[in-house]
Amino acid sequence: MDRSPSLSRLLKKASLAGAFFVPAIWLSTAQALCPAPSNLPTAQVQRVVDGDTLRLSDGRSVRMVGLNAPETGKKGQSAQPFAEAAKRRLQTLVDESDGQVSLRIGEQAADHYGRTLANVYGRNGANLEAQLLTEGLGYLVAVSPNVSLVDCQQAAEKTARQAGVGIWRNSPVQSPEQISSGGFALVSGRVTNVQRNGGGIWIEFGDALVLRIAPNLVGQFNSASLLRLKGQQVEARGWVVDRFRRGGLKSGQPRWMMPITHPVMLNTTSS
Repeated sequence: MDRSPSLSRLLKKASLAGAFFVPAIWLSTAQALCPAPSNLPTAQVQRVVDGDTLRLSDGRSVRMVGLNAPETGKKGQSAQPFAEAAKRRLQTLVDESDGQVSLRIGEQAADHYGRTLANVYGRNGANLEAQLLTEGLGYLVAVSPNVSLVDCQQAAEKTARQAGVGIWRNSPVQSPEQISSGGFALVSGRVTNVQRNGGGIWIEFGDALVLRIAPNLVGQFNSASLLRLKGQQVEARGWVVDRFRRGGLKSGQPRWMMPITHPVMLNTTSS
């Protein structure tokens, strides 16, 4: 997303000052990026669970579409950097909306945990996922078919990344060799092999990691370009799976696998 010089300077100034956000600036940016459709259903928020999940007064849990906030440290684990900041900021946005939000339910309406999948808007019309992405308090994620806002949310994340705010203050990108556990990761490495078979398209980073594009998703990608990725530097994001624990690891295969769920989750970078 193109930003005016004045906005760029203010973002940099906020970063250098140690501020996570400048509400007026990011509010106008988020509203411009992902304006709210008309006549969306509204709901009352009971509580903010974490930086990307809400509990509604009617009992529903809502997982915000397009945003993955840092984990808050459940089950005795330590909170990830900016996890509490993301939760607090979402709470502030909900409070500023008097606890009422509008929901754009996804084409896939629920996840396997039973949570409602939706884009969430405040009473002022701002998309809350874009707001948090613009402030560097979460990662853009795109899981088909719920990708209607992917372009504007990608622009929101780009704003924060270029300014070096929030999670982008210290780069979260790691090499495939650094992966040591499952969960969400942002990785960058040189592709050593690409192959296509009945299981989809597989993009390998030596024996450290393999990316998988499932057969039902291959049509969303430029397959010819993917098959030419060998030797190129690629950045990928997604949820890493431990194939050893799942019992699906064969001899000579990388232990770690990352399913790629949409083209924006995979980017070729400069060498």
